[in-house]
Amino acid sequence: MYALNSSKIEITTFFLIGIPGLEHVHVWISVPICFMYLMAILGNCTILFVIRTEPSLHAPMYYFLSMLAVSDLGLSLSSFPTMLRIFVFNATGISPNACFAQEFFIHGFTDMESSVLLVMSFDRFLAIRNPLRYSSILTNARVAKMGLVFLIKSMLLVLPFPFTLKKLTYCRKSLLSHSYCLHQDVMKLACSDNTINFFYGFFVALCMMSDSVFIAVSYIFILKTVMGIGSHKERLKALNTCVSHICAVLIFYVPIIALASMHRFGKHKSPVAMILIADIFLLVPPLMNPIVYCVKTRQIREKVWGKLGLK
Repeated sequence: MYALNSSKIEITTFFLIGIPGLEHVHVWISVPICFMYLMAILGNCTILFVIRTEPSLHAPMYYFLSMLAVSDLGLSLSSFPTMLRIFVFNATGISPNACFAQEFFIHGFTDMESSVLLVMSFDRFLAIRNPLRYSSILTNARVAKMGLVFLIKSMLLVLPFPFTLKKLTYCRKSLLSHSYCLHQDVMKLACSDNTINFFYGFFVALCMMSDSVFIAVSYIFILKTVMGIGSHKERLKALNTCVSHICAVLIFYVPIIALASMHRFGKHKSPVAMILIADIFLLVPPLMNPIVYCVKTRQIREKVWGKLGLK
């Protein structure tokens, strides 16, 4: 009777996890993690500031880059508090409501970034396929409307997550698998029926992965268009305009695909490897995207150096 009653005690605190086996050096691991977060926030804020203050960068391509920076900032700020508490203060506990809120923002900004990367591939296709009509098709007003649609769509898509998770009963298990809250991770702790959460989570995952399929299709059309250009020099020039976006796509999707593959096919998967990949997913894209675009986009690079008083 005691066991039965104890199994019915509802969990009031979830526990996140750092890196198993390395708890004694968490404070040292926190140094590069905090540095990466600060650099990511600084880099994306710099991108937003430069695009906002430079009239020559008020063009569709750079507006889409601003949206990418906003989604990266959202991802960084959503996960930073729990990562900081775990690795600096060794505080792993988190209330269910705070956990539900965190997973809402993480999933929302992840979907937003996926959508922005998709429309950026369309932007590159349009710029290569029909450069003369590019500015007339992608006007500033249309770009602004697209950004608003992405934001609303991403937040509405994951809005049911906190409410459906809140309706579940949590007992017996309280240890999560990552350093931040994810829908599929929290869902597994429930001791009540989570069928609705399972199927809706699968639907959201399909929506996000469909973006990657459409991005691949866009690049098939881009390659087809580039192959039709007569000059070898012009072909290389056209492809070079896509390098930054291709890097951003790979940086974003490779950790997601690797993590999903390990969940699905890894019979003897390493918990440490899964935690590291999950942390890379939230740490690396916000850090690397500003660097990639500064290095590969001359206009951005020159304006950033100009703001810093360098040439």
